[in-house]
Amino acid sequence: MASTTTLSFHFPYPTTSTLSSHSQLSPSPQPSQFKPCTVASRQNLCTSNTLSVSASRKNSTSPIFLATASGKSEPMLPPFNVLITGSTKGIGYALAKEFLKAGDNVLICSRSDERVKTAVQNLRVEFGEQHVWGTKCDVKNAEDVKNLVSFAQEKMKYIDIWINNAGSNAYSYKPLVEASDEDLIEVVTTNTLGLMICCREAIKMMVNQPRGGHIFNIDGAGSDGRPTPRFAAYGATKRSVVHLTKSLQAELRMQDVKNVVVHNLSPGMVTTDLLMSGVNTKQAKFFINVLAEPAEVRLAFGARRNRYILED
Repeated sequence: MASTTTLSFHFPYPTTSTLSSHSQLSPSPQPSQFKPCTVASRQNLCTSNTLSVSASRKNSTSPIFLATASGKSEPMLPPFNVLITGSTKGIGYALAKEFLKAGDNVLICSRSDERVKTAVQNLRVEFGEQHVWGTKCDVKNAEDVKNLVSFAQEKMKYIDIWINNAGSNAYSYKPLVEASDEDLIEVVTTNTLGLMICCREAIKMMVNQPRGGHIFNIDGAGSDGRPTPRFAAYGATKRSVVHLTKSLQAELRMQDVKNVVVHNLSPGMVTTDLLMSGVNTKQAKFFINVLAEPAEVRLAFGARRNRYILED
């Protein structure tokens, strides 16, 4: 028996259509949550606290006004311009498809030029050339991220939603004492340094946009402070995502920035290459089959044994 729910981004918008102070824009104490599931209606988008990605756009014409540094404001109306890092596969690619289904414009990127070209080609076949673009970007390289911003401004003029999805566990699952220098550098520079660079460049871009913008940082295992044995470095970097988000929220308040908001997204356990790289024990296979969901965000409840990986 199949069941579907709603894929939602929770925005800290008040129920009124005009935002006059930063306190109204500030995220709630609990980070916004995203759970992998099927997409539902975007009804009443701009007058509720939930943005759901969907092809349905009924009743989504009420504007949200974000005050710029100059005091001017411009309505943020769909379709939205969306940038997603690490989006040629897994969660990022699934998100890109859902935004495109909703009629938005999407820019995807990854550090593999070949994967970017393939993903863009596939998405354009399904959604048309005028709605999707892609470029190579290694988020831990500051020049790459700056070039990504320039590319986005050239192709889309502005970005409403920037989703920091790129991450790495170096495709390894082992105790820290067995991790190589290269693996540790890969994980930390991608997940921590790369996130910082992306947030910095996104804020610098959005603060000057009449529409402002929203930045979503995707966390993961370890973000709640629980131990992550056999991928300790990954868990530590994901714990830092929550701290960075809260610190940026505080900085924006201190600087009286009214048109940029930073959020956390928590996808839960999703069957991606990153997750599957650690599935080499009987216990791991059992928990993947019980807890994980596919990135295509469709839920099919029923027998879960052996649904992804044969359990010994």
